[in-house]
Amino acid sequence: MKNKVTVVGAGNVGATTAQRIFDGGYADVVLVDIVEGLPQGKALDMSQSGPILRSDAAIVGTNSYEETSNSDIVVITSGIARKPGMSRDDLLLTNMKIVSSVVKETSKRSPNSIHVIVTNPLDAMAQRALEVSGFSPEKVVGMAGILDTARYRTFLAQELNVSVESVAAHVLGGHGDTMVPVIGSTNVAGTPISQLINQNRLEEIVQRARDGGAEIVNYLKTGSAYYAPSASIVQMVQSILFDKKEILPCAAFLEGEYDINGLFVGVPIKIGKSGVEEIITIELSSSEQKALKNSANSVKELTEIMYKND
Repeated sequence: MKNKVTVVGAGNVGATTAQRIFDGGYADVVLVDIVEGLPQGKALDMSQSGPILRSDAAIVGTNSYEETSNSDIVVITSGIARKPGMSRDDLLLTNMKIVSSVVKETSKRSPNSIHVIVTNPLDAMAQRALEVSGFSPEKVVGMAGILDTARYRTFLAQELNVSVESVAAHVLGGHGDTMVPVIGSTNVAGTPISQLINQNRLEEIVQRARDGGAEIVNYLKTGSAYYAPSASIVQMVQSILFDKKEILPCAAFLEGEYDINGLFVGVPIKIGKSGVEEIITIELSSSEQKALKNSANSVKELTEIMYKND
């Protein structure tokens, strides 16, 4: 019996995520969207690539939640996307209502699932999903740090003309302008990054990683990133379904770790079949710890706005 993954939102991020999972053939996929015909058409198109890709997975598009019952994983990408000049935080109240309505349906039909939250502002939306679902914290996790880290590693590899596989790094904190690339533990084949790139240039690369999403939005004009985000989601999905227990930077609910309590913030976690199986604590410099705390405070401000408008 194949695993079952529901992807809510058939826009670019959701549809590309569904496609990547279907291509792998290891899970059946349900693609949900409120726009009539959109998920059905995209799912049908994907299904017809099965013989070419040798995927016997099933994929169905729907405008209802009935088909999502008993999913192992629910990926939520639905919501309005950023436009040029908008921050992720500008999306808060609209996407709060969307995520609330989605999670109410998906958690009821798949009470044993793990919910992966992608909708921005990511950390606040994960907080909302936890409250609406009533799930235990390990069953709700946000995709952010993998994407932020991938951008950071990409820019470092390009700067040094080395394989991205040789760059080890983590980006922590909220998914936004306050994300925290951990320079102290960033290295290339064991050599600290500070020995390879001067401080001023390194700060420029860090800032480009922070602005990675906005840079793409400014190019596209009418959309936002989806290739790298969907790849990041699939890495999480595979670690859960195959119980790989990868250590990945994700938005997890902290209960005292890193001196942060009661908030979703990006940190390294062990992710497996139970969801968030362990919060990994890494050594931070005093400035990095301060930056992480500031990032958490930004997330807290968003959650407080949600509570006031609930």
